[in-house]
Amino acid sequence: MTHLPDRTDPEGAIAAAAKLCSNRDRWGADDVLGTLNFLDEAKRREGAALVRRGTSFSLAQSFDGNGPQKGWRRRTNPVHTMLDTGVDAERGTQGFPHGIGGADDVVFMPLQASTQWDGLGHIFDHGQAYNGRRAGDVVTSEGDRVTGIETTAGLIAGRGVLLDVGRAIGTDGELPDGFAITVEHLEATIAAQGPSAHVGRGDLLLVRTGRLTRARRDIAQGLGWGDYAGGDAPGLSFTTAEWLHASEIAGIATDTWGFEVRPNEFDVAFQPLHQVAIPHMGLFLGEMWDLDALAADCAVDGVFDFWLTAAPLPVTGAVGAPVAPIAVK
Repeated sequence: MTHLPDRTDPEGAIAAAAKLCSNRDRWGADDVLGTLNFLDEAKRREGAALVRRGTSFSLAQSFDGNGPQKGWRRRTNPVHTMLDTGVDAERGTQGFPHGIGGADDVVFMPLQASTQWDGLGHIFDHGQAYNGRRAGDVVTSEGDRVTGIETTAGLIAGRGVLLDVGRAIGTDGELPDGFAITVEHLEATIAAQGPSAHVGRGDLLLVRTGRLTRARRDIAQGLGWGDYAGGDAPGLSFTTAEWLHASEIAGIATDTWGFEVRPNEFDVAFQPLHQVAIPHMGLFLGEMWDLDALAADCAVDGVFDFWLTAAPLPVTGAVGAPVAPIAVK
């Protein structure tokens, strides 16, 4: 599917794409890893061999009270509180012997407040979770009891590939809100960036749109985050579903809050590509990643693949979790 089907029929389009892109039972009825099955030991060795200079890049945004959230779906920015401080140590109120003192702290936050992975229990299709399971059998008030994010512990590390669509296709390195990135845009970016940008089985694909760059410029001008977390944004077109499935990537992350283009491409819809990618493909989606410094370096040296490690915080039963990804070139 390279062209958007009937704009008035998202349900029909989703059903058709789900049938074409399903990985149900591909790795057995008990599988909980989805597309991470593509990221094997050989792929990790390939990724590790890409370290040339030893230069590392953090791909995480900050986790603090000044973050992008403004309450959409009850998501708030992290609240960081100290339990013990240097003041307590100076005053000798901590109760420790021989002069030792310390500091301790706590954070309250939605697990998808900043840079994060969507787990396989995050999105359902007509009450169905990944691998044909009933949503209610997977995620209960106790959390995701089947595909919780902890199942990925130690697995998300391998060859990363950056497609800087903002630079290749956009204006001044950025795509406008509502820009739908199609297969043609992805392939044009690969062609422009050269052999190191080829995308294939087991890769961790990063797509830069420039949306975070624009948000930071607005912040610097005193305008705040605006609708960065929950509003209009460039992103993947629904028509990329078959390409994502055929490429056999292990995961994909973007510098936007929702991975896919907003507004969505149908007259009435909410995140239709999520509805295909997570419960049917079992594809891991990363959102709000900071790709700017890495992209600038790639633009200089012309190398767009690297070693990437991106393990989420293994919160038992979580349907998504914070991540502090590191790319090494």
